[in-house]
Amino acid sequence: MYLLGRNSSVIFSAITIAAVIFIIYEDSVISKESLHSGVFRANKEISGQLKKSTISHITLRSVQEEIENASLMNSLKPPASVTEEERIAWFRKKLPEFEIFKSNNLTEKFHGRVLEFFGEECEIRAFMTWISPVRSFGKREVLGLETFFKAHPHGCLMILSRTLDSRHGYRVLKPLLDRQVKLAAVTPDLSFLFKNTPAESWFDSIKSGNKDPGEIPLAQNLSNLIRLAVLYKYGGVYLDTDFIILKSLKGLKNSIGAQSTDVVSGNWTRLNNAVLIFDMNHPLLLKFIEEFATTFDGNKWGHNGPYLVSRVVQRVENRPGFNFTVLPPSAFYPVHWNNIGGLFQLPENRAGLRWVKAKLLQLSGQTYGVHLWNKQSSRLKIDEGSVMGRLISDHCVICEQIYSS
Repeated sequence: MYLLGRNSSVIFSAITIAAVIFIIYEDSVISKESLHSGVFRANKEISGQLKKSTISHITLRSVQEEIENASLMNSLKPPASVTEEERIAWFRKKLPEFEIFKSNNLTEKFHGRVLEFFGEECEIRAFMTWISPVRSFGKREVLGLETFFKAHPHGCLMILSRTLDSRHGYRVLKPLLDRQVKLAAVTPDLSFLFKNTPAESWFDSIKSGNKDPGEIPLAQNLSNLIRLAVLYKYGGVYLDTDFIILKSLKGLKNSIGAQSTDVVSGNWTRLNNAVLIFDMNHPLLLKFIEEFATTFDGNKWGHNGPYLVSRVVQRVENRPGFNFTVLPPSAFYPVHWNNIGGLFQLPENRAGLRWVKAKLLQLSGQTYGVHLWNKQSSRLKIDEGSVMGRLISDHCVICEQIYSS
């Protein structure tokens, strides 16, 4: 009996490993066959393939996800406790693995796809970025997309993402695309985005391995820069993926949100770059990009993001020629990151129920959206009856799997 159990275990393990390897191979092939039209368009052949593929993968998806995420992220994470010279040497060795730097037929079509996608029928043009593996784009992120389209039924949202611009990415976005919303994932051309901006020389140095990327994963800092460059080139709204949108942003123009204010003076103390709303070629965006390129530090969290926009705005907010608005924390950051967990929890008594009602009433006022601070909340379950449960239920489109996300 012992030998039989042991042999069965070995056989099962071998089959499991073979199946996972097959899935990895299949997804790598699929990702190269990107859907490169301006908007993803379903057809019967693809729909049939995707339906069959989804069913065959469902039992191994969690295993595959762990392998893909861990191997990709860990291999590109800078080593800790090394000198700058050692980190640069590591970075040069790893450069061929940074897919985001590579050019292909999709990057060459980037500008044309953007122009084709954003037509006159768009009530609002919005961008997001997604540099992580496609399987990391989960139910919570999809619910965030739903709230955007609930507030903007005729809005146009483009996700700048090499990983989502794929057959696998299509599967993730298909439930929303089936609702005929204007949504697309597009592979960005970073060289084009940064060309003729102060970031061009910085990007050339990074791409050639001549600059220290720092201890913080480079993807995080690239996202900070991409959002600035895409708004500078095209104008519109940038949103982080961990937002629940509560009402239309159409009335906002050339705006950035304060994350915190001084309790006495009411003046802002820190801004955040998770939401940016600016016209094309806005001078403040150019200042942001210039600051990124000249003061880049990949070792300090927030230095190239929230702290960057705070530094620049502090210097220019009283100068002529910069026309912009700093919105209060209630607009996009009504809950401090340290307290975000309270929105996900079910009230335990009548006092808790009264707090939920009061919070919902407060958010229905000046709040355009709620930043979920994904680093703190991504593993929190949404309890039915919680503030977050009520918000998503009232602002979703498909409204499935809210409490399992």
